[in-house]
Amino acid sequence: MAVNESIFLSAHEAHGQQSVQRCDDCGHDLDERDASPACPKCGGLLAIIHRAPLDVMGAPLEPKAVQHAFVQHCCAMPMGHPSGVWRFESLVMPTAGDAITSHPEGNTPLMERPRVATWAGCEGLLLKHEGYNPTGSFKDRGMTVGTTQAVRTGATAVACASTGNTSASLASYAAQAGIPGLVFVPAGKVALGKMAQTLAYGAKTLLVKGDFDACLRLVQDASRELGIYLLNSINPWRVEGQKTIVFEILQQLGWDAPDFIVLPAGNLGNTAAFGKALREAKALGLIAKVPRLVSVQAAGAAPFAKGFREDFAQRYTVQAETIATAIRIGDPASWDRAVRAIRETNGMVLSVTDDEIVDAKVQIDAAGVGCEPASAASVAGVKQLVRDGVIRAGDRVVAVLTGHVLKDPGMLVELHQQRADFAQANRPVEIDASVAAVERVIAESRV
Repeated sequence: MAVNESIFLSAHEAHGQQSVQRCDDCGHDLDERDASPACPKCGGLLAIIHRAPLDVMGAPLEPKAVQHAFVQHCCAMPMGHPSGVWRFESLVMPTAGDAITSHPEGNTPLMERPRVATWAGCEGLLLKHEGYNPTGSFKDRGMTVGTTQAVRTGATAVACASTGNTSASLASYAAQAGIPGLVFVPAGKVALGKMAQTLAYGAKTLLVKGDFDACLRLVQDASRELGIYLLNSINPWRVEGQKTIVFEILQQLGWDAPDFIVLPAGNLGNTAAFGKALREAKALGLIAKVPRLVSVQAAGAAPFAKGFREDFAQRYTVQAETIATAIRIGDPASWDRAVRAIRETNGMVLSVTDDEIVDAKVQIDAAGVGCEPASAASVAGVKQLVRDGVIRAGDRVVAVLTGHVLKDPGMLVELHQQRADFAQANRPVEIDASVAAVERVIAESRV
């Protein structure tokens, strides 16, 4: 089987190395253990390029052999890895060895919920719930790999800018690795559940007077000038972990790719990671077709959607404002990589209003699944595409839920207890301590 050498290292490149870090802009290669936050020559983002999995004779593995290797590394197998990320070690960080820092993470469910599918108008809708990760979001997939790299390079501290989920994840993995962690968050704009995690896990939390984009600029400057290891999604090893969401979806579907994968979009790290995963899966012959990627932004934080409508003729920034704090980002760092992912998959970018996000979240919550507000953007996006005739009745669609319902408890309290105008509110009922009072509540619930 011929493997696409523009996606994997060729036999003539990087002798003796399993992976390199390559600049997206100028093509300069760095050793896989180099801790540089960006290309030292031009400042471009770095990407990880691996050697394709080989057999004992040094020949590329056949697709079935690669799939079998993943099965053998499954947590249920004697020689398996408990992590749903490190099961795919050969395509993530082949030389990680004993440096792996894992909780474990991954192995998240692919759910079928008729109530949500009916509401969205898509019978083939499945929900990939990344809120089942250890700290409650998909960030753990990237953080296990990024922290492992920090251990391998001897980092003295790790840092990130965050709207909440990244900081919670970094704090947890830094604590496990025994490395000091610094998180830069926009003052007054982080949900309570996420801030509580960050504080509990022991990271030093810096409340920056500015938005997420200001936090990211500051942490990048601090990384360059102070030598702190940067663990935002522009870190190429973070992308390697996050792309395992797609590998796991494909494996759960028996490598029969869905028609669409729909995901929330903020800093665009996942869009970039998903595109890389599909690129590699197709090059290795693991899938026969490539699903269309759909990135969904909140209308108040939708520069990428605006760019898509103009065929990405220019890059936009906005002053972001949305109830979905995890995607409240106005200057996405992974823009160019995400453009490539959308173009290569014949994908789409769209935006949904905060009201549409809330409506979708209510349906997801009421189905017993639950998610944070940003997650619901994916299901709201599915509903919009069904309405517009893009998604058809027979299509199989995977919507990614990126975070747990308890990531933003303040919003739940506001919706169900404080907002008088919210018709779907599930308000607590105060009763007397009597069976008769309980009976009345039951009777009223049946009406």
